[in-house]
This record gives sequence, C-alpha cells and structure tokens, in this order.
Amino acid sequence: MPDSWITRPVRLDGRFIRLEPLGRTHLAALCEVGLDEELWRWTVARVRTIDEMRAYIEAAITARVAGTAYPFAIVELGSGRVVGSTRFGNIDRANRRLEIGWSWIGRPWQRTPINTEAKYLMLRFAFEELECLRVELKTDALNARSRTAIARIGAKEEGTLRSHVITASGRVRDTVYYSIIAAEWPGVRTALEAKLRRPFEFRRPDASG
Repeated sequence: MPDSWITRPVRLDGRFIRLEPLGRTHLAALCEVGLDEELWRWTVARVRTIDEMRAYIEAAITARVAGTAYPFAIVELGSGRVVGSTRFGNIDRANRRLEIGWSWIGRPWQRTPINTEAKYLMLRFAFEELECLRVELKTDALNARSRTAIARIGAKEEGTLRSHVITASGRVRDTVYYSIIAAEWPGVRTALEAKLRRPFEFRRPDASG
C-alpha cells in the first residue's frame, strides 16, 4: 500500500455518486440531511446538532492528517446534493489492510443504489489502486439491516467481539466483523457490477427534505 495516497485528494466517481474528500465546507450540507437521530441509532458517535456535526467532521479530518483514516462526503450526481459520509479507517499500511465504515446516508436516499455504489468504488480503489490484501467491515450485532447489507456486498462474517465498545447511549455493544480478501475481490466485483446495472428508480425527497 503506497504511503503517499492519503496526503493527496482522492475522488472516486461512479454512475450515481461521487465520493470526495470530506472537509469543513460540507458542514451545512451534511446538517441538512444528517441531524436525524435515527441515522445514529447504531453508531458509537451521536450527532444531533450543528456543533456535534462540526465536531464529527473535525475528528474525521484529524484522523486523515494522522494517516489513520480517509473520510469522504457522498454526493448524489443527479441532484448535486451531499447525502451522507463514509470513510476508510483503521488503515494499516504495513499489513495492507483497512476498514470501510463510518457510513451513513440520509433517509430519503436509503434503499437506493447509493450505498452499493459507494462500497463498490471504495473496494475497487482499495484492491486495485492500494493493492490491499484485506478490507474489513463491522457493525453492531443488533443492527440487522446493516448486517444484511454487508453480507449482500459479498463480505464474509468472521465473528463477534463481545462487549466491544460503549455507545453514546451508554449501551455496551457487541460488534460483528466481516471481511473481503484480495482473492475474493474479482467475484465480489462482478456481483456488485451486476447489481448496479439493474433498473432502479430513486425516491426523491420533497422540497422540504
């Protein structure tokens, strides 16, 4: 995995979305879609106010500067709106592995191709540009929707870390880990590309959304 990639702007372009480096300029747009308690129900962080979103972005930028993460804003191409965020995290250059996570998408854009394409673009970059040996994903053991979504992209469940983290609500969370390894990527890529070719119709938010 090259050391220099994390210090340069990385933009990943797809058919439905663009992933661009997350920055302070995204604050207002992320607040428009992200100050929704339901989005943060299963996360360790809790973002309910503009100040908490600002702190969330600052922490992500700090992690990028430290070389441990690379956060993105998710931009829907059809509307040009920022609809969520995701990132590479727990970057381990020596062992050529990283994690995809910290992902959230505004509710009007859920159950659309956006999440699938975001994962596809990130996996393709990780395996084909960074030459990763392993990409990890994880989620709350109680988050059935997330577990189903991770399995749908082709990741293999590896096990559960019990009493793994304390969430913002104080609940002690069990965390389920998944992975995709380099030898599996060609098959995963083919399956994801087939999903993204299927007909679809976005459910657009109304003018107030």
